[in-house]
Order: sequence, then C-alpha cells, then structure tokens
Amino acid sequence: MDSRFCSRVCPGLIINIQRSNGQIHEAKVKTVRVDRTSVSVEWTEGGTVKGKEIDIKDVITINPELSELPAADLKENFPFQENVSVQKQKRRSTLSKIPAPREVAAATPNVSTPEQRTPAARGRSRMSVIAESQCSLQENEMGVDPCTSLQTRNNPSVPAGRIRTSKLNCVPEASVTNLNGSTEDHLLPGRISSVSPVRRRSNIVKEMEKMKNKREEKRAQISEIRTKRAQEFDSSCPNWEFAKMIKEFRATLDCQPICITDPIEEHRICVCVRKRPLNKQELQKKECDVITVPSKCVLLVHEPKQKVDLTKYLDTQAFRFDFSFDESSSNEMVYRFTARPLVETIFEGGKATCFAYGQTGSGKTHTMGGDFSGRTQNASKGIYAFASQDVFLLLNQPRYRSQELEVYVTFFEIYNGKVFDLLNKKTKLRVLEDGKQQVQVVGLQERQVNCAEDVIRMIEMGTACRTSGQTFANASSSRSHACFQILLRRRGKLLGKFSLVDLAGNERGADTSSADRQTRMEGAEINKSLLALKECIRALGQNKSHTPFRESKLTQVLRDSFIGTNSRTCMIAMISPGMNSCEYTLNTLRYADRVKELSVHNGGGETQNQMEIEEMEGLSPQYNLCKDEEEELSPHMFSFREAMTQISEREEKVVEQLKELKQRLATELDYLLGITEQPDYDLETFVSTAKYFVEESSRNFLSVGETLDALGAAMQLEEQASKQMRRKRP
Repeated sequence: MDSRFCSRVCPGLIINIQRSNGQIHEAKVKTVRVDRTSVSVEWTEGGTVKGKEIDIKDVITINPELSELPAADLKENFPFQENVSVQKQKRRSTLSKIPAPREVAAATPNVSTPEQRTPAARGRSRMSVIAESQCSLQENEMGVDPCTSLQTRNNPSVPAGRIRTSKLNCVPEASVTNLNGSTEDHLLPGRISSVSPVRRRSNIVKEMEKMKNKREEKRAQISEIRTKRAQEFDSSCPNWEFAKMIKEFRATLDCQPICITDPIEEHRICVCVRKRPLNKQELQKKECDVITVPSKCVLLVHEPKQKVDLTKYLDTQAFRFDFSFDESSSNEMVYRFTARPLVETIFEGGKATCFAYGQTGSGKTHTMGGDFSGRTQNASKGIYAFASQDVFLLLNQPRYRSQELEVYVTFFEIYNGKVFDLLNKKTKLRVLEDGKQQVQVVGLQERQVNCAEDVIRMIEMGTACRTSGQTFANASSSRSHACFQILLRRRGKLLGKFSLVDLAGNERGADTSSADRQTRMEGAEINKSLLALKECIRALGQNKSHTPFRESKLTQVLRDSFIGTNSRTCMIAMISPGMNSCEYTLNTLRYADRVKELSVHNGGGETQNQMEIEEMEGLSPQYNLCKDEEEELSPHMFSFREAMTQISEREEKVVEQLKELKQRLATELDYLLGITEQPDYDLETFVSTAKYFVEESSRNFLSVGETLDALGAAMQLEEQASKQMRRKRP
C-alpha cells in the first residue's frame, strides 16, 4: 500500500464511503488507527450523528482521486489547528529540502533565470517561491483566496477581479524532494477541488451504480417468479415446496382409482386401506396432502425430508393392499368391497369379523358407525347399518326364508381390559371359559331385532354410552374397542356370527408418557390388544397350529372368529392424509402390511419366508405397532410395559378378593346372627364360631392388603418408568 496515500488520510478529511445497501455519500474522518489499517468516520443522517469503521483499502477503492493530491492540499479539508510556531518550524525544514519549480521561477517578475543568478540568489528565489506557496496554503485555510493574496503581494498593479478570473492559472507545479532525495512532481488539483463544488466521478462509483441496477433487476425477477408461484400454489402455506413436488410427481402418474363397478374379489384375509379427506383443522393449518392412491391396490406415501444442507426432498414409499380407497370413496363403496362379501358367511354357519383400525382421528367411527353432521351421527350410513340391511335382505330370500332364522344383536366395549355392555346401561361383564374351553361373556344381553330400523336404534343407543377421551389428535376420541355383533340363531342355537369392531385409536408410547396414569393405562392396553390382534390374524392367515388369543381381552372375546375353517376376516386401515400425521400414517400402514404381508414386489397373496419375517422384526423394530426403535430397545419402556401388566393383573386380583370376601362375610355373618336368634342356642359354640370367623376374616383382609401393597408398588414402578421415558423423549 502506498505510504504516502495513508499519510494523507487524517482526522477531519472529507471522504466518500459506501453503505451496506450500496449508497455512497460523504463522511468526515474522525480517527485513524496507529497502524493505518482502518479509519473511523462520522456523518449526519436525519438529525442523528452516525459512524462506522472502514478498512483503509475500502477508502482507497472509493476515493481514488486522493492518490493524485499532494499532502499539502489535503489539509484544505480540515480546519487549521496547529500552533503557528510549529507551522513555521515545519516550513523552515521544508524550505531547505524543496527546490523551486521552473515554471514559478519563470513566471515571477523581476527575477533572472537560474543561469543568470548566483547560487545565493537561486537559493533565495527558491525559498521565496515556497514561502509564498506556504502562505497561500495558510490563507486558503483561513478563508482567503490564495491566488489573489499571492499575486497581489507580488504584483500590486494587477486588478483583483482579473486575478480571480484567472486564478486557475496561478496553481504551480511543485517538485517535492522526499527524505530519500528523489523528487516527485505533483499537480495541485486540490485547490481546484476546494474552489469548485463539483467533484470528478470515479469509475468505482459507476461500477457501484451498475451493481445496484443489477441487484434491482434481480430482485424484480425474483418478485416476478414468486408472483407466478403464488398463482399456482398458496405461498402462505408453510410447506408449499413439498406441495409443489407432490403435484409434479402426481402429474407423472396414470391414476386409475377403484370404481364402484369393479369386480369384488373374495379373500379369507382381506386387508384394505382408506384415506380420509383433509379435515377442517388441517385445512385451516394449510397442511399438504402426502397420500396418493394411483390404483385400486397401491397407495403411495410422500414422506417429507431434509438433507444435511437443508435441501428438501420426498421419500416416496409404496404399499400394496387388496383394495385402496381415496378420499372420494363413500362409506357405501368401502362397504361393498370389504364387509359385504362376508355377510353370506354367517348364513353358511361361519364366523366373520371386520375391523376398522387406525390412529385417533382417522375416521374409524365415521366408517363403522355412520356419517357425522357436526356431533350428530347418522347411524344409517355406516357399515353397521349396511351389514344389518343385507342380513335382512338375505333373510327374506327364498333359500333362507324357510330356515326359521332369528337375528340378534349385541353391542359391548372393551376398555382397559374390562368388558362393558352398551345395551344394558354399561354393565361390567366377566369373560370366562366354559367346560368346552369356549369363551363366554357372562351377562351380555342379546337383543332380538326384526328389521334394519331396529338395528339402527340399537347402534344409536350403544354409541351414546361408549367411552371417549381427549387425545393429541382428537378432542373426543374413542378410547375403547366397540364390538357390534349380528347373531343368526336357528331354534335358539347359534348358526353364524358377524363381528364388526371399531378399534380404539392407536398411539405411540412417547405421546402418552407425559399424560396422567389413566391415559397411560388406556394407551398401553390399546397397543397391547392391537399387537395381540395382529398376531391372531397372521396366525389365521398362515394356518398356524397356535393362535395367541389369550394375550388380550379383545382377542379372547373374538376367539371363535379366529378358529375354524369357515372364518373370514377383513381389516380396514384408516389413515390421515395430513403432513403432520405422516409418521402415524406410516405406522398404521406398516401394521396393516404385516397383517397379510403383501408387497409391491411380490404381487401380493403369498407370505414371505418366516426366517425373513423374524429377521425383519429383529432389525426393524419400528415395524412393530406404534413403537419407535428407541422405545423397543429402551429398558424404561420394558419396565413400563411390565408395570402396566402387573397393575392390570393385581387390580383384577384385588377386586376378585374383595368380592369373594364380601360374599363370605355376608354368608358367615348371616349364619352367626341366625344362631343368636334361636332361644336355646349354645353360647360356647357361638363364641368359638365367631372367634374362628374373625380370625379367618383377618387372614383374608391381610391377603387383600398384601395384594394392595403389590398394586401400589407396580403403580410406583409405572410412574418412574413413565418419567424416564419423558426425559428421554426429544
């Protein structure tokens, strides 16, 4: 960097600076760093003094004209502050080093040429010229016209006005000798600048203006592009980039969704999936639809993801099922391909079961129970009602009319491992096995119906009693498994049974770990029963010798639907299309896919090799129902499940103990009191009997107390495990 240029940048100098927005304006140098690497400048803007620090290189770039000015002229830009004696001393030192310029010597009147003058005269002439130049500089700093003052002193006969008109010609060209002895020629344009308010525009200013114009053009182009995108997509949508990618992907597909006229295929295990439309809350949040149904068997999930560099992309996953229904499919169409083929099974003495499975808020109750208008449900538009209508239609056909068949219905729910009768004021029922190892729901009422209208009234009565609660996805979610059964009896003997089950919405353990104990127990019991149900359906489809129906109350009650050669099952997986529900949708689809294990690659129908299935289960725990890999491997999750199992078992045990104790106490107390009512009872016998009764009752109460202590310990274990999972949850 030129040291002479750096020495010219000093406090008080007016220079050009460039703002961060590209604007260029003047500012005053406030301070200069000792190492001459940067300067601090100040300027006034809107009545406020502002400042910033600028690198000396940027000053050189913005102010190239300063390199052409001698140091003396730059002092015109800042006030005269030095002491007069100091200035005189500087001038004396300068006079001994700076030779007189030839042009000035030639222009000075009454002065001979250098060749004609003696060395002493030449020295005096040189000193007088430089002294006049210094005086001119000092007068200019004090507000006096330097040319006028100089020429007036040297030639008083020249008019002042004439001197002012030609003052540009009075600027001398100085040849300055530096400390090294070399000479440098400077043309003093600083005086011209100080007189004229117009400054020469440098090339850098023009370049800055060009750059500014380019930026404005680029901003205009970007604004135009955004306007066009806003016309195609709602720019206020938080995920419009994903919506655009999904739309472009769908444009490449030849979609042929299922049609009402398509042929019905019968399967022993039928697995279907239904996509509901975006609901009001999702539309208000402007969520994008990530589910595509290109054909009647295939469903695509466009999972939004981001790379490490924040690049957005879609991970599209394909699933194959027996039938796939998009958001335009009605309940009638879903029923036609799912539950309707099962109706004739019960007339042939078989068992049929239809499940609606999915996360909370996915539309299971809407599909099974009927359409909702606000909070009012139209029970005549659900699969319950459609199935009962077809039962009565078949019952009136000639081949079944003469068989003296009677139709009965039952409606019960399974909540937290307990069974309640929805047609009998929600009475609690007991599930037991009889001597033939048949599961019986003790006390369950069967209501005879004679037409479809009677069935609809029973559905409405039971639905009003069903247990519901608030979840993360639904303010009023069904928290129980509702089972509506249509029974065919001939002369009192059971001929066929059609079970229509609206399963409770599944949830991840991480979503319920921060809730209260009641909600945690609900979620644990729901997931436990759904896991057991999956294994039972798989065992039915693969003709396994063992069916694990004892794993939950749900599979216990439906045991007769999983055994026998004439048993058919249909599962309808309900999914939500919103982007925020993508993870739960994938869990639901993986669960349904594992039930029958259809895939896009094998064309469906055949199960995979059992070793491959077990390996997949071991390496990919996320395929298990509603559980993350971390939860499957976490010891806290294992402790939580163990604690929930212990709570359920010990709660049931203590209730049974109390019931037994109540019955025994009532019986023995009645016996003791009956002894005292006899006129000649033996007092000694009464005392010994009463004493034995008290001791036996004490032992029974102690046993109940021990069970209660174990129940309390299990509750504490569950609380600790849930807290550990809560801390681990991101």
